[in-house]
Amino acid sequence: MKQIAVLLIFLLLCLACKAQAVSVADFGVYANSFEDAAEGVSRAIATCREQQSATLVFPRGRYDFYPANAEKREYYISNTSSETECPSKIKTIGLLFEGVKNLTIEGNGSLFVFHGKMTAWAFDHCENIRLRNIAVDFERPSISELTFVEVDANHVVAAVHPDSKYDVIDGKLYFYGEGWTMHSAFSILTDTVEGTELYSSFEPLWKSKATELSLNLLKFEGDFRSANYKVGKTLTVRDPSRDHVGAFINCSKDVFLKNITLHFMHGLGIVSQLSENLTYAGVSIAPSRGRTIAGFADGMHFSGCRGHILVDSCRFTGLHDDPMNVHGTYLRITEQPSPQAVKLRFMHSQTYGFQPFYEGDTVAFIHASSLQTRGKAAVKSVKKISEREVQLELSGAVPAAIGVNDCIENLTWTPSLEVRSCRFEMTNTRGLLVTTPRKVEIANNHFYRTGMYAIQIAGDAGSWYESGAVHEVAIHGNVFEEVGYNRGGQDSYAIAVNPEVHEQVEGHYVHSNIHIFGNVFKTLDGLILKARSVDGLTFEENAISRSAWTPPLRAFDNKEKAAEAFLLEGCRNVRIDKK
Repeated sequence: MKQIAVLLIFLLLCLACKAQAVSVADFGVYANSFEDAAEGVSRAIATCREQQSATLVFPRGRYDFYPANAEKREYYISNTSSETECPSKIKTIGLLFEGVKNLTIEGNGSLFVFHGKMTAWAFDHCENIRLRNIAVDFERPSISELTFVEVDANHVVAAVHPDSKYDVIDGKLYFYGEGWTMHSAFSILTDTVEGTELYSSFEPLWKSKATELSLNLLKFEGDFRSANYKVGKTLTVRDPSRDHVGAFINCSKDVFLKNITLHFMHGLGIVSQLSENLTYAGVSIAPSRGRTIAGFADGMHFSGCRGHILVDSCRFTGLHDDPMNVHGTYLRITEQPSPQAVKLRFMHSQTYGFQPFYEGDTVAFIHASSLQTRGKAAVKSVKKISEREVQLELSGAVPAAIGVNDCIENLTWTPSLEVRSCRFEMTNTRGLLVTTPRKVEIANNHFYRTGMYAIQIAGDAGSWYESGAVHEVAIHGNVFEEVGYNRGGQDSYAIAVNPEVHEQVEGHYVHSNIHIFGNVFKTLDGLILKARSVDGLTFEENAISRSAWTPPLRAFDNKEKAAEAFLLEGCRNVRIDKK
């Protein structure tokens, strides 16, 4: 009898722990209806929040999300927009998850289509979340595209992509979307045959006289002598304001994205901020329907995260900025009210307003011009002064070598990173940027024709204020193929370790223990690696060859030509095997 009772209790516990399936169809949300799913999905999410464990199910099909009934929240998001660029930080969010735990979102291969300017989804203070088997696109992507059919000094004929809504008014071309128009233009010229992107300009078209020859076919008459337009290439144009992000993961833990396809993201890409233990597997950022661009800016952006980040078997193609960026944020010391207190300020215009420190965090004192650590302390209290400023009370006195204009780095909120089996291509900038003091492994990836460095390890306390120093990096099993085509000279190395050091301190180095081995380099200019201020750098057992491919005209041809395959400055304990 006792055994039966124990078995019944076990069965009841199993039932209690079993995730409850919640279908959006139960809330009046039906696939392929083309109706607004936002309100019904919000009610379904609220039901999931009440469960200890749940699975939110989308029966396979298309689901549309419109801004009118979508959730609105104020979020300050790293690397997005300044007070001038975007005064309001209210974001419109298609699927908002707040304080949700133990949830699986099962898309079953569904397509989520967003309208207007929106953030696709946000996980805010969530834990143990799995999002899988969905694709994301926008009905009217906020990047417009037109492909050149004829080009000479005095006229251009271009075919506008059907997704790029436009009008010609008084001889001028205007791009518009669902509830928005383009006020200024940032332009990239794309070539899907070559797999390249080049900086360009919309201004020659704007200054010319536009005529509609037929639907989606335009003629422009003007001065095109200095434009880099070419027949068969596509001009991609957007407003530079990052008023939203593609997706937002904020103050969340144990988030797993699997089999996600992002055909377009408005604004900065998937931004993960102050979050812990993130796994992104099989995430593809790639355009659809014949477009060439899938994202406004970075594909995946990690700011102030901790725990472990794994990016596995992902694809990045067609972005207007870096596919991946992993960093923290230096805050500048503006005042020292007492020996154990500092007043700090967010310095970069596009990064501010979020919580940079918590009680109990360990911080480092950073000498700004040399990027040297001059001591550490624990945070006793945090006082928010404004969206730009905070004041910290610390466990110990500020070192004598640290003063106003030096910086503080949060060491607690730094992640280990693993990037493997990914493909980076079709971007005008770098492939992967990383600055974190914890273990980094970059393995078995393919970097194909990234416009600048395939991998950059930087860190600075004077421009972007992206921290910090790396101490254990392994780069192995990767292919670096014809990267660095967009610039030239010292800017076209495959790998760059280039912290912004303005004062080299004898015997002190910013980065350490970087090991590059077992990779394949197919170079354009024979330029492999440049490194500055590194203690412990090895390059061995790599295969190196020269490519016969001739890149297009470089957008910014660095006149400072680099003659050596390896350019080292202020490094020690270096071993380079060029075989």
